[in-house]
Amino acid sequence: MELSRHQVAVLCLSILVVALCGITYELIMGAVSSYLLGNSVFQFSIIIGLFMFAMGIGSFLSRYVTGHLIKTFVIVEILIALVGGISSLTLFIVFSSVPNVYHIAMYGMVITIGAMVGIEIPLLTRILATRKSIKDALSEAFSLDYIGALIGSLLFPLLLLPHLGLIRSSFAIGLFNISVAFLNAWVFRHYFKKPTRTLVLTGAIIVALIAAVIFGSYLTRYSERRLYQHDVLFKQQSIYQQFVFTKSAQNQEHRLYIDGHIQFAENDEHRYHEALVHPVMQQNQNAQEILILGGGDGMGAREIFKWPNIQSIDLVDIDPAITRICRDTPTIAKINNNALSDPRLTIINTDAFQFVRDTKKRYDRIIIDLPDPHNEVLNKLYSREFYRLLKRVLNPGGGLVSQCSSPFVTRRVYWCIARSMEEAGFNIVSYHTPLPSFGIWGFHMAFPKGTTIDLTRPLPKNLQYIDEDTLASITNFPPDISRIDTPVNSMLEPILYQIYNQETGH
Repeated sequence: MELSRHQVAVLCLSILVVALCGITYELIMGAVSSYLLGNSVFQFSIIIGLFMFAMGIGSFLSRYVTGHLIKTFVIVEILIALVGGISSLTLFIVFSSVPNVYHIAMYGMVITIGAMVGIEIPLLTRILATRKSIKDALSEAFSLDYIGALIGSLLFPLLLLPHLGLIRSSFAIGLFNISVAFLNAWVFRHYFKKPTRTLVLTGAIIVALIAAVIFGSYLTRYSERRLYQHDVLFKQQSIYQQFVFTKSAQNQEHRLYIDGHIQFAENDEHRYHEALVHPVMQQNQNAQEILILGGGDGMGAREIFKWPNIQSIDLVDIDPAITRICRDTPTIAKINNNALSDPRLTIINTDAFQFVRDTKKRYDRIIIDLPDPHNEVLNKLYSREFYRLLKRVLNPGGGLVSQCSSPFVTRRVYWCIARSMEEAGFNIVSYHTPLPSFGIWGFHMAFPKGTTIDLTRPLPKNLQYIDEDTLASITNFPPDISRIDTPVNSMLEPILYQIYNQETGH
């Protein structure tokens, strides 16, 4: 095969683009699985490892392609465009329809796309080798492959995910693949017996994928409706997470989901937030300086403001999108009683660990309303070392409380957090409350050793759930959720998120 200069340029561009697409498919499927299943490190590790393994299989199989290299490459690109383009939508639908086969579908898609990606580069390298030495062809191919991978790894988080979301991103990357197929089919049309048929086919797929990117929001809403079972009022993707706000047609209940996990349900969130805030606030009627870690929905702050002596609240949440949404969305602002707009509250969008480590301020109460410890990043926020840092920023007589997942579903996690707090030098009071939307949910209230904890002290008058009788009952643990022996979670031995993923099946 005699290659002209512009044909070589097209092949080099193809190498760059297919590498870009390959890494992006890995990131898309890893993000989808993390979004649906949690445990992002595990999901990305498995998917990237399996994808690379499948690429190796594809590279091995490419040796059996002995003729019509360009034609084979174009066929592979068409297949990748079709399979990769629908990958996100397919995984969402499978998860919402037949969740038991989700892993089969996901791994099958990873292996299929990975194997086809593995075929591409060897084919293009062999074609380039007809004009260059094998040494130069390999050097050029691998250089462009690595550059393309870098571009794809930046393109996905910075442009595709924030602006297109997961479903339309996979359509867009499929469009890249099919455009490469069309370009090669045109430039090398003399090597095809029926080039018009190939050009028409690739052109039709291009049109279909462009339409899917443009109108993909309808498909996204369809998949979200199946996933959430409620009408989606709005969704937003930040650099950290995705927010979905829904409304039930049956009872008009609003819910906020973050990365597919429920953040609050309007009908029963008062139970959670009253249980989180008031027992620890009850211990000091004159608490004035409050720190909230997480709690960007403003519901915890709403409860704190029911105490008369509050002078300031510092709310630390890493994602400015959540505090902005829950401050500026009228429906959510109504639920949190405009707590995020109260002049006594300061929003600080930074990492909770970094803030606690660096702050010089001291607080009377610390309210920890962080996500469950389902990954290694969150694990450190439930570690012995972190609780020691929190102890340092408490005023004399100060105390803290943390949501600690479910003592029923994640019993070992719940009591592991308790032991880690105790190892940091706290006395704790553990309690739980039933939530229709979540099940049984648990909390640990912690004060430095020597502090007297009294759950009979006065409470605000306008509470819907917590009262003296409730407080007397929620500290009682039946045998099936009673305390069990667990190890201590520390930053050097981060076992909590592993226990969490074992107990939740992620």
